[in-house]
Amino acid sequence: MLAFKLGSPPPPPPLPSLTQAKKCGRFRVFAGSFKTGAGTAGSDDGFPPFLPKEVEKIKDPFARSLAQRIERLPVKVGFSESCIMSSCVKPLIQSEINPVVLLHCFDSSCLEWRCTYPLLEEAGLEAWAIDVLGWGFSDLERLPPCDVASKRHHLYQLWNSYIKRPMILVGPSLGAAVAIDFAVNHPEAVEKLVLINPSVYAEGTGNLTRLPRMLAYAGVSLLKSIPLRLYANILAFNGISLATSLDWTNLTQKALIICSERDQIVNYKQAVRLQLELQDASMRLIPDCGHLPHVDKPSSVARFIAEFARGDCN
Repeated sequence: MLAFKLGSPPPPPPLPSLTQAKKCGRFRVFAGSFKTGAGTAGSDDGFPPFLPKEVEKIKDPFARSLAQRIERLPVKVGFSESCIMSSCVKPLIQSEINPVVLLHCFDSSCLEWRCTYPLLEEAGLEAWAIDVLGWGFSDLERLPPCDVASKRHHLYQLWNSYIKRPMILVGPSLGAAVAIDFAVNHPEAVEKLVLINPSVYAEGTGNLTRLPRMLAYAGVSLLKSIPLRLYANILAFNGISLATSLDWTNLTQKALIICSERDQIVNYKQAVRLQLELQDASMRLIPDCGHLPHVDKPSSVARFIAEFARGDCN
């Protein structure tokens, strides 16, 4: 799983932004233990029992800390008779600023945010890290459908049951496509979008041998002239027509695009193209960084997200 394979960066320095957060909007710490969800009582090390035993071998202190906070919440979906116990990390604080909700890359998990998540909390943000349906640590013993529509519906039901406020939705790589698709279909649930090295076009994807196997099977050569505005369903999923995807350029939410100077997966020109095609998008560049800046440069990513979430607050 990608979240376990990634290298461990050095400990990020704390953000000097907690005071700023207090100035731009009050927040309060939730009372009681954060281990309030279903199935959170774990081993002597504090890991929830539904995580694979390999988690105990992780040396990265940030990964260990975030893994201990993963819990499962029951999410009722129409395509399953019973609730799906869905894995996520819940916030410790509640802020007047709308919550930041973090998705993850293809076939990864919320542990991808192990370095950036604590910095967002340090900045006073109410942050969720959510496993997209079909990936991560949710209970999928009775495997539900995991196509585009099901992923979207599951995220909406989780939002509608627990978050219930317009969110700043963050998606890296193919997770950016998930975020945009969700925002188009449920605009009432999304205030702003943060797209990190977004993989949303059939072209400009760099070396296909370094991408997920399903992407290599997608017939990209047949799609080079088609801008897949904003779901990589034709690249890695099924279920959305081209006519539907072409409507995504009508996206009205304010967006921030974070891109890396040395991304070998998504071409920088595609990020520029996306910025131009969206109605209200700005861009930030992170130098000397690869495809996963929230792992390699967490301080920069946390700072950009915090500034964007606060709007005009300095």
